Amino acid sequence: MTERHWTVYLSGEIHTDWREQIEEGAKAAGLPVSFVSPVTIHADSDDCAVAILGEAPNDFWKDQMGSRMNAIRTRTFIQEADIAVIRFGDKYKQWNAAYDAGICAGLGIPYITLHDEAVNHPLKEVDGAAQAVARTPDQVVKILKYVMTGQLERS
Repeated sequence: MTERHWTVYLSGEIHTDWREQIEEGAKAAGLPVSFVSPVTIHADSDDCAVAILGEAPNDFWKDQMGSRMNAIRTRTFIQEADIAVIRFGDKYKQWNAAYDAGICAGLGIPYITLHDEAVNHPLKEVDGAAQAVARTPDQVVKILKYVMTGQLERS
């Protein structure tokens, strides 16, 4: 029997190393997984359209053009994902991450939210549709290990 290979989409906050922690933890656990994510270089994500297509008439259109180009990657990766992990940090409001969670919920793609308890209340609906709510990248790795291998790692 062939072991299933999983694809996990890592959405959300781009200012900390949570993605790397999950990727390193999954590698150390030997999980059969590939990780994909949006462009995580903030300036590139913001400036992609004007860098490629030329200047926008104003900031509104610069944002519109860039978000539409970024959506090609985001939508494709979410639709192809087996699971998504959606991180909400404390530095900025991640409206795009909440949107990604809604896409996952609408498409029936299981997702795990990752955030501190301080944002439980504003994320109650997002968490309510999630299959798990984690507080640390290590918890995410343990969830992935359990789901992918059926092996429970007790804390």
